[in-house]
Order: sequence, then structure tokens, then C-alpha cells
Amino acid sequence: MSQLSILIADDHAVVRAGLRTLLESHPRWQVCAEAADGRDAVEKAAKHKPQIAILDIGMPLLNGVEATRQIRKSSPSTEILILTMHESDELVQQVVEAGARGYILKDEADRVLLDAVQALSQHKPFFSTRVSEAAVTTDPSDSAKSSRSRLTPREREILQLLAEGKSNKEVANLLNISVNTAEAHRANIMLKLDFHSLAELVLYAIRNNIIQT
Repeated sequence: MSQLSILIADDHAVVRAGLRTLLESHPRWQVCAEAADGRDAVEKAAKHKPQIAILDIGMPLLNGVEATRQIRKSSPSTEILILTMHESDELVQQVVEAGARGYILKDEADRVLLDAVQALSQHKPFFSTRVSEAAVTTDPSDSAKSSRSRLTPREREILQLLAEGKSNKEVANLLNISVNTAEAHRANIMLKLDFHSLAELVLYAIRNNIIQT
């Protein structure tokens, strides 16, 4: 039987080390790559095409929700498991919408991680019992989701980078676009969300779990 390839993405090295040890205790599972931020996770998923990608939500440069969307595009066969400290039905709805099929909490990983990976390896969903069934199956229509849906994928990326304190020039360098294009995206974001200051944008990003404090 062939080995199961797994990507781990978390910005804490000690968490990645612990996950690797636990996962590779299974005789036919192998961690093919690790990533310390969401953008690195997307690049490594495109390169390695892992069968399973385990992603944290609160990663720098690109959060787990947006990383999920991009990985599902570049590697559609990769099943995505969200591993996070956040017990949030809204986050579950966001990651399901993005294409994840699993969601478990870090404080239960020692008990359920192996079962979750096993389920996803068979293309079966696996969700923590501590999130509601409605969160897994219901398409939310609240105002936060509506405002998110008005933004393009590139605008959501830029919103996170701006909220993390990146300048227009830094955003342009990270995304390989011109400074003028970055400035135009920033203006569109502010217009769509009806924001008049960077402080409003940062607060929005925190409240909607786009960045972690």
C-alpha cells in the first residue's frame, strides 16, 4: 500500500514538530512538507500535491481560509483539514465554503487527529463534535459573510496584508504586482467595505478572523 502524503502548515515550529511526530507514528503516513505561513503552504501544496493538507487558521501572509481556497484550485485532489484553537461555527462555515472537509481543535488533536486524517484520506468529512451540525451544512447569510463575498480573492489577500501592517510597496513585492495596482486594490477594498481609515480595516480583519491578535 502506498504512503499517504501530508502537508502541515502552522506558524509555530513546535506545533509542526508535534504534529509530524504524531502523524508519522502511523506506518504508512509521511509528512512531505511543512509551511510556516499561508502563502508558503499554497506554494508547497502546488509543488508536492499532498493527499492531505493540515492548515491552521491564523497564519501570517495568508490565513487558513484563503489558503484553503487557493490549494483547492491548484491541487483539487488534496483534502484539507483545519486544525485550530478557535471553536467557532462561523469559521467552520467559512472553511467549508472555501473547500475544507475537516475541522478539529488543537486541544483535542491528540485524541482525534489520526481519525480525522484517516477519514479524509478516504474522502470522508470529519468535524469536531464541538462544532454544530448547522455550521457544517448551512450557508450563512449574515452581514459579515456578505461583506466578505463582495471582495475578490486578490482583495481578500491584500486586506490581510494591509491589516498585518504591510505597506503598498510591500504588498506589491509579495504579490508580484505594481505599487499602483496594490494602491488600486486598497482603494477598492476601502470603497466596498465603506471604510475611511486603516484602523477600521484592521478592526474588521480581527473581528472576522482574517488576522489573529
